[in-house]
Amino acid sequence: MRRQSLLAAAPLMAVPVLAYNLYGALAPGGFHSRIAHQSLTQPLFQMTTAPGGLWPVSASDILLTAALLVFFIELIRSTASHRIAMINHALSMVLFVVCLVEMLMAPAFATSTFFLITLMVLLDVVAGFSVRIAGAEREANREEYR
Repeated sequence: MRRQSLLAAAPLMAVPVLAYNLYGALAPGGFHSRIAHQSLTQPLFQMTTAPGGLWPVSASDILLTAALLVFFIELIRSTASHRIAMINHALSMVLFVVCLVEMLMAPAFATSTFFLITLMVLLDVVAGFSVRIAGAEREANREEYR
């Protein structure tokens, strides 16, 4: 498989997972740090809302927002009906297992932020296979009526 094809098959949800891993590696104490949640939820800045309220925005908020945008793109990509999509689904499953192991084994990953990212990876896996099954069923029904 060509290099372009391998890049096209890579799950995009790896980007927020890698971002969190980079954060965990650089945090004081590294992956074994139990203060990950505290530093992730510290407000980076505040925004004033229309009615005059203050909205504190943390690194966790930014990371989850980025992960949701990537998740949306991955859902759109999962509708592709070629071999690359199958490889993407398999790699997404591997990514989910990696996330699950990190969450269970490293204290820095035992946060709500990483749990939600892991949940998005799982939903990406389920959605990808569901789209493939629905497409195969539709194709089988089409063949049946020919």
